[in-house]
Amino acid sequence: MDRAQIILLGLPLFLFCSDILNLFTLRPPPPPPHKAPQKPPPLPKDSLAFPSQKPRGGAIGVGNTVKISFCTSCSYKGTAVTMTKMIESAFPGIEVVLSNYPPALPKRVLSKLVPVIQFGMFGLVMGGEQLFPMVGMAPPPWLYSLRANRFGTMASTWLLGNALQSFLQGTGAFEVSLNDELIFSKLEEGRFPGEIELRDAIGRKLVNSGITGDGALWT
Repeated sequence: MDRAQIILLGLPLFLFCSDILNLFTLRPPPPPPHKAPQKPPPLPKDSLAFPSQKPRGGAIGVGNTVKISFCTSCSYKGTAVTMTKMIESAFPGIEVVLSNYPPALPKRVLSKLVPVIQFGMFGLVMGGEQLFPMVGMAPPPWLYSLRANRFGTMASTWLLGNALQSFLQGTGAFEVSLNDELIFSKLEEGRFPGEIELRDAIGRKLVNSGITGDGALWT
């Protein structure tokens, strides 16, 4: 086996091992949410149903929590961070929590099995001729077809497995709730919320509640 073949065979194995390490490595806890200064900015003129008076006792958003649950495997994190900055700027003192919107349980289980299938396919391609006789079976004809093009088989297994895993983990969700009350759902609307739309929806909920999170009444 020449050097080029070794490199071509080693690359997918290295990438596969990296995926396995990332799969079982514990992720560090998320950093505490950044809270904006307590001084409220001037209210915009185009906001809908915002009160003209300031609340007594603190900033507008103190004590309230906005939760944004989104699909992390769908590359929605940038949109979630942009919405977080807008919300913290419009409602000083509010807490914004970002979290992954998990897929259904069957999809989560299947996504965990994909690396196992990939690893098993790599084992068959590399040592299938020795594995089958160990269990008292003759190597099937399709094994020789796979081994005839080892690099193509391993590369295809790795690429298709990763694509399948991304599909199983994807939900397309971008759900926004205020104090555990849903105010926008991408799964229902089929689109992302606009910044002004989301800001006004949160503002209306705070106004309709009649109080700020720290107990101060609107006047």
